[in-house]
Amino acid sequence: MSTYVLVHGAWHTGAEFEPVAAAIRKAGHVVHTPTIKGNRPGDRKDSGLAEAIQSIVDYLAEHNLNDIVLVGHSYGGMVITGVADAAANRIRRLVYWNAFVPNNGECLNDMVPPHYRGLFDAIHAERGDGSVVLPFPIWREAFINDADLETAQRAYDVLNPHPLKTFEDKIVLRTNPAEMPIAKSYVNCTEDTAMPHSLPWHPRLSEKLGLFRLVQVPGSHELCFSNPERLAQAFLDAGRD
Repeated sequence: MSTYVLVHGAWHTGAEFEPVAAAIRKAGHVVHTPTIKGNRPGDRKDSGLAEAIQSIVDYLAEHNLNDIVLVGHSYGGMVITGVADAAANRIRRLVYWNAFVPNNGECLNDMVPPHYRGLFDAIHAERGDGSVVLPFPIWREAFINDADLETAQRAYDVLNPHPLKTFEDKIVLRTNPAEMPIAKSYVNCTEDTAMPHSLPWHPRLSEKLGLFRLVQVPGSHELCFSNPERLAQAFLDAGRD
């Protein structure tokens, strides 16, 4: 039996990981699905990356979690990298699912195409509360392209505005991921076009982990909605030892 902690991506909460968690629990493991600060109901939308990371460090401490498999999705890769730097003694393996892998001094926006940065800046200016939202056409075509329209719409309806500052803040690390002694895995969904395939998740970002286990699985960036059982098996393969 292992303990998995699933850390969601931007615009999500931990609740969206529950179908995946249920499948992992069915296999006999313990699973936690915390929500990062900035995405909890009622959270201010001007919080930054350091606060997001600290919220998961605090969650691990409050629940006395050790020897865990820590999974991060997309933006959650920024968070789990910071958690690993701060609380390495609690982690057995890091699993990045189509996730950003930062080195010290990098921010998420350093790793996305310029058109995304421009879009987010424009939406942020229009909203005026520190947050950004993802337009539905981008969600439908680039994030959840493997689902039918009803599933895509239902998933979109549960998303929440995300603090832009967490995309702009540069991470502060004592050790870059490749030099971290923690075991690492990268789960790559092969139909994921949230990042264009000219700037791919794998191997562009995964190779920053140094030595890692690669698990590839058919699906989109939002496989947690379109096929949670398949994603759960990928996490089990990524975290098995």
